[in-house]
This record gives sequence, structure tokens and C-alpha cells, in this order.
Amino acid sequence: MNRQIATYIHENIDGILEKWKIKMEDEKDDRFFQVMSDQVIDHTAREFGELMISSLTEEKETYRGKLNEFSVQIVRFGWSVSFVLKTLSNFTEVIYENLEKAEYLNESNYKSYREILNNWLTPITHSIVDAYSKVWEKTVSLQKIALQELSASLIPVFEKISVMPLVGTIDTERAKLIMENLLQGVVKHRAEVVLLDITGVPVVDTMVAHHIIQAADAVRLVGAKCMLVGIRPEIAQTIVTLGINLNDFTTTSTLQRGVEQALALTNRAIVEVNS
Repeated sequence: MNRQIATYIHENIDGILEKWKIKMEDEKDDRFFQVMSDQVIDHTAREFGELMISSLTEEKETYRGKLNEFSVQIVRFGWSVSFVLKTLSNFTEVIYENLEKAEYLNESNYKSYREILNNWLTPITHSIVDAYSKVWEKTVSLQKIALQELSASLIPVFEKISVMPLVGTIDTERAKLIMENLLQGVVKHRAEVVLLDITGVPVVDTMVAHHIIQAADAVRLVGAKCMLVGIRPEIAQTIVTLGINLNDFTTTSTLQRGVEQALALTNRAIVEVNS
């Protein structure tokens, strides 16, 4: 029976693909067909058919290897999981409808044919979802590492004055990294004033404020003063609404004003010189 289905798909692949593409174009999420060339769509659809034939005629290991390669390729196309699963479901449905129309199905073999089609759909679905999960986890991990490297460095801007620009969401793990880099940087650069720039922090809630206050307390323990700069109007409103106490901080709306105040704290100032 497997051979019969495989032979039918092989001999009627053009008609199956045409019907499948019409079915997919009727879906709401057809933007992938708008941005992809006909050649890519046709090639990908034929790979669906080849995978189905492989699952019906080849050894499990051979089929599994082809399935994994195809799953990775689909992920690289950037298709959403829901769209891919819809694609697989529609492709299987087209084959089932064609087999029924060609009178391959009857009351005695209906259940067997349906089981074969389901046995094809299930592993390829699992494989694609697994591939998506691995790519997603890897992407998130790389982004997390990049964010940590970019947003937790203490940068000396003047003698005795350093800036730490913070970017992105601050969670407990990042707060620990910020604290370590902050204290090490203060000692290394002999900073007397440290500016924590939260311009790139999208949300400041109670937890984020708690981490910032802890960092400021730690800086004071090593003999430096901490300033909070880059407070946008919406952030200021949130801080007030939440009742967060920042009385121990010198705060400014911009990094420029923060630098000016930091210079004043170290008995210096920026002076314009006439040419």
C-alpha cells in the first residue's frame, strides 16, 4: 500500500502541487507566496512530495536525514511555525482528496490509507517544530550574550568620571553582571563619579529600580558616587507612580547634563573658548 501511494504521488506530482498552491493562496497568511519566487515555491513543494515518497519507500534513517535537512531549510526561509504546519496539513489533505477522487480509497482501505498519511505528517511536524525550537534557542542565546557584552561595560569619559550605558531589559542575571562590571570598573579606572545611563532601558519597574539602587549602594561602598541619567518623562512618571525612592541619587534627564554635574562634583567644568 505504501508503494501504491508513493507511485501515485510520483506520477501525479504536478497536479498535486498545482492544487496545493491554490489551496495555500486562499489562506489568509499568503504573504510568503507574495515575497517568494515561483521557483522557490515550486522547489519547496516538490521537496514535500519527495519527503512523503521517502517516508513510504526508504529506510527510517535515510528518511530521518532528509527530514532534518528539510526542516532546517524551512526554518531558514523565515516561515512562521503556524504557516509551515498549515502548509503540511494542506499538502496532506490534497493528496488524500486526490486519492479519493482517483478511487484509490474505499470502505475497506480508508482507515489504512488515512493512517499512512497521518504517520507521514506526525514526524515531519515534530521535526520542523524541533528545528524551530533549536534555532530559536540559539538565536536567543546569541542575542543574550551580545546584549550582555554591549550593555555592561564601564567606560571612562574623563579622569575620575565613567559611564555605564544600560541597554535592554534588566533581569536578575544581567543585574549581577552589571554589578560585577561596575565595581571592577570603578576600581580599575579609579572613578569617583559613575553615571548609570538608562536611556536604552525600555521599562523601569520596581525590580529594575531595586537592582539600580543595589548597584549604587555597592559603588558608594568602594568610595565613588553614582548618578542616574537618561530618565525619560515616561520613566519618571512610572517611578513616581510606583513610589520608588531615588532620593539618594543625583538624577538628570540626559547624559550631557549628567556629565556636566559629574565635572562639577570633581571641581571641573566645560568652558567655551573663543577662537
